[in-house]
Amino acid sequence: MSLREGDLAPDFAMPASGGRRVSRDGCKGRPFVLYFYPKADTPGCTKEACGFQEALGGLGKLPLDVIGVSRDPMKAIEKFAAKYSLTFPLASDEDGGVSAAYGTWVEKSMYGKKYMGMERATFLIDAEGRIARLWRKVQVPGHVAAVLAAAKALG
Repeated sequence: MSLREGDLAPDFAMPASGGRRVSRDGCKGRPFVLYFYPKADTPGCTKEACGFQEALGGLGKLPLDVIGVSRDPMKAIEKFAAKYSLTFPLASDEDGGVSAAYGTWVEKSMYGKKYMGMERATFLIDAEGRIARLWRKVQVPGHVAAVLAAAKALG
């Protein structure tokens, strides 16, 4: 089953950086961004995370939470968050359940070899818990600006 805009966002609950826990129910009543990234502290993932961090200050009165998700263990995630002073939660989906529910654990190919890996994808979830917008196979340049524009359009 492939998720589409308008679908109810799959439930999730994961440990996150800073000793936090994140869940769909914990975000209920306000919009949030759930973005999936392949690996902590790699160039593209760092650019994307730092882009979201920088954007948080420019949100003004827009009540938008951002949650980053990877299959990295918490130790690697905590190190990544500390290294780049990331204040929003980075969650660990080590068992892959959330990635599977959102369809982001996919077959990839590099140099002719096929393997399973995390697709860079972003989901904008509205205050009712429905997928307002989704982006698959994200290219990092310009992505955060597109997500924020869509979030502001939610009202």
